[in-house]
Amino acid sequence: MYDKQTYLNSIQEVIEHGTYKDNWDSLAQHETPRWFREAKFGIFIHWGIYSVPAFGSEWYSRNMYIQGSREFEHHIQTYGPHKQFGYKDFIPLFRAERFDAGEWVTLFKNAGAKYVVPVAEHHDGFQMYRSEISHWNAYEMGPKRDVLGELTQEMHRQGLINGASTHRIEHWFFMGHGRDFDSDITADEKEGDFYWPAMPEADHHDLYSQPVPTADFLEDWMVRTCELIDRYQPKELYFDWWIQHGSAKPYLKKIAAYYYNRALEWGEEVLITYKHDAFVFGTATVDIERGQFSGVQPFYWQTDTAIAKNSWCYTENNDFKKAKNILCDLVDIVSKNGSLLLNVGPKADGTISDEDRKVLMEIGDWMKANGEAIYGTSPWRIPEEGPTRVEEGQFTDAKDKVFTKEDFRFTKKGACLYAACLSYPDDGQVIIRSLGEQDASRLPKFHGIIENVDLLGFSEQPQWNRDQEGLHIHTQNVKSDKPVVFRITLQ
Repeated sequence: MYDKQTYLNSIQEVIEHGTYKDNWDSLAQHETPRWFREAKFGIFIHWGIYSVPAFGSEWYSRNMYIQGSREFEHHIQTYGPHKQFGYKDFIPLFRAERFDAGEWVTLFKNAGAKYVVPVAEHHDGFQMYRSEISHWNAYEMGPKRDVLGELTQEMHRQGLINGASTHRIEHWFFMGHGRDFDSDITADEKEGDFYWPAMPEADHHDLYSQPVPTADFLEDWMVRTCELIDRYQPKELYFDWWIQHGSAKPYLKKIAAYYYNRALEWGEEVLITYKHDAFVFGTATVDIERGQFSGVQPFYWQTDTAIAKNSWCYTENNDFKKAKNILCDLVDIVSKNGSLLLNVGPKADGTISDEDRKVLMEIGDWMKANGEAIYGTSPWRIPEEGPTRVEEGQFTDAKDKVFTKEDFRFTKKGACLYAACLSYPDDGQVIIRSLGEQDASRLPKFHGIIENVDLLGFSEQPQWNRDQEGLHIHTQNVKSDKPVVFRITLQ
């Protein structure tokens, strides 16, 4: 039987007897796993109760209680007053009757993904896994299935790396607007209740100090996270925002120390991904939401973004990206020492939309032909050339980038240098200026000997020559709306 204090004591015991302690100096000794350095591409999954209304976004549980919002009006018109039909009343409608973990993981594997990170608990507080801490979970309610457990088992069976994400800490304020009027969220919510604690919302101008969660809530969050770690042994533990709050720091350090120590017991390599400098740099892995770095970084990092521009979950009006644009982002990110975690939002019944499938299948076809320029590679001496610059920062992915035939991204592995042309011209003629012949006075520019140039994914042998202007490459029959990759073998 679950007892919070007993679990808290066990967490402390693991830290006291383990290699990693709950301080930044100790946690800084943890290294980025080799599997992550080589994988480069993973799948994120947002699926939960919010997939039932499929309206607005995965923030439906918050926005439906904000008077005057689109979600508020939609909810009343579609389901009735909040007092009679609240967010919890979607749970029986979340049946997942067509969910097939094996089919999902096969699709993700065929798309070229090497790791998968399902959302274990979103801001709404509903756990997508079997839990001893709360009865408000998918094993006991709704689908009555251990969704995370089934997916994890399939990942192991099919050779993908399993991860999990927790967005629980935002639950402190996520349902708070339901107290502003007569709804099913009441003032007497207590620990263990679905809506608890439903406190006033954070001021987005002061995310670091106000409001301050109670110790009871922070302990509950920490214990839930450690239960995830113990039960599913994720190799990537993804945290969403608001863990940067000052009050969370002592608990974050304990969670990290516990996780890293438990991984040593398992004999596994793990990583934590975070945003907003929630962790001291070097103690976990930087993540940028819906954006990327504009230049190469000396550290490993991750971008998380979604196939849909407007939402992380499935909605009936999702605006889907094109596979071409996602692949250009992937190549750019990998050339700059990053990895891409691409989100899919399944429907409430457990099916994946035709639009998502089409994108994933196109990515998979490209990765089958060009994966050697992605997996296990590292940045070259320069990451890119060309006129188009990627905007740096989060939430920059809504606008499609327009690349030219002069835009190249570089990766390397062994004796091979890979140059990806992000917009291949119809006439088949390109110049890679960074690979031009150099005289000794221009060192340390590239001064190597090129032995051969060939194409990934095409049988045609390109014609090429090199002069001071650059490496000139000409093909006659190569046509593609996606990045075209040249494999340049160095002597």
